[in-house]
Amino acid sequence: MSETWPSINLIGTKLTLLDWHGLIQTVGEAALSGQKVLVASGNVFSFNLAYEKPWFREFMNGADIVRLEGDGLRWGARILGYQTPRRIVFADWVWDLAEMAAAQGLSLFLLGSRPGVAEKAAARLRERFPNLRIAGAHHGYFDKTPGSAENEGVIQKINSARPNILFVGFGMPLQERWLSENWPRLDVNVAFTCGALFDYVSGDLRRSPKWLNDHGLEWLGRLIIEPRRLWRRYLIGNPLFLWRVLKQRLRQGLTHGGRVPHDSESA
Repeated sequence: MSETWPSINLIGTKLTLLDWHGLIQTVGEAALSGQKVLVASGNVFSFNLAYEKPWFREFMNGADIVRLEGDGLRWGARILGYQTPRRIVFADWVWDLAEMAAAQGLSLFLLGSRPGVAEKAAARLRERFPNLRIAGAHHGYFDKTPGSAENEGVIQKINSARPNILFVGFGMPLQERWLSENWPRLDVNVAFTCGALFDYVSGDLRRSPKWLNDHGLEWLGRLIIEPRRLWRRYLIGNPLFLWRVLKQRLRQGLTHGGRVPHDSESA
């Protein structure tokens, strides 16, 4: 992808400063022009993983776009002196993307979650946008080992359908690992990592209360809903991320004499 977008360096990982409508426009233009664009998910969990795992950091920094998903990243950027657009929450944003895709005749492929969930999510999207083209759907419970028969079968299914937009929802870091191993072989224009998106769109997993989401506390709502799965991610991960950002701020102050560097210096 030859085009570049404004970005900043946040604890060693790129964060792209595309806003809600800018990302939709970018996806549409890339798909219609036949370009390949890889979009990664940017939240505190993914940035902590990138800080700790070199291969994950390489994936994130090699992606064309790192979508600003979590309010924690906005807080971190603010500590470093940067202004960011509002976060792009996939469970909300995907409906606008689907509307654009239906209007432009672009097709979607949903890959991930438990058997039947991706199909259910696709049906919900088509209920709202009857003209939306669903190129295919497949669950995420297959052998993802490179070269395995099941993995080759999934790649063949995707490439036969030739979707414009591919959503990969295995959860972190499985979805990133799979895309890092298979992205060059996929005959798609745009690919997204999307976590539990299909569970939300299908209605199988409820969202946290809107008043929490609107005040930057969706992480707290998710923790209340899924405490056993998410307690470590939020109760340990959030303070750890904040500490890492503060260390970066201190280093920047020492390096730049107290001034905040421009994007070109930090990206």
